[in-house]
Amino acid sequence: MLNLTSDERRALRARAHSLNPVVSISQGGLSESVIKEINASLASHELIKVRVYNDDRAVREAFFGTLCERLDAAPVQHIGKLLVIWRPQPEKPIPAVKERARSVGPRRSKRSFQGGSAN
Repeated sequence: MLNLTSDERRALRARAHSLNPVVSISQGGLSESVIKEINASLASHELIKVRVYNDDRAVREAFFGTLCERLDAAPVQHIGKLLVIWRPQPEKPIPAVKERARSVGPRRSKRSFQGGSAN
């Protein structure tokens, strides 16, 4: 599980304020398919909200801890039935820039493309 400082957590809560829940955990509980969907959502969005349809706060806290442990994510906020989870996206290698073939001739003016004379 990732640990966040209070400043990082505050910034993530502010970013998550306008988000809608992307995954819901209902009566079936925390199944493998739900964990797989949350993992995919974290991979594509980095910061997500999860709605838990369970009235027991202890169960919701257990879901929150289990999700963060299994997915190597950081718990940001648990407010009511919403869980906010963050996991940084892995660094992607920057693709090599292809060299473009340069034209050998002189540079043409803007007017030469318009059919007019170049002076």
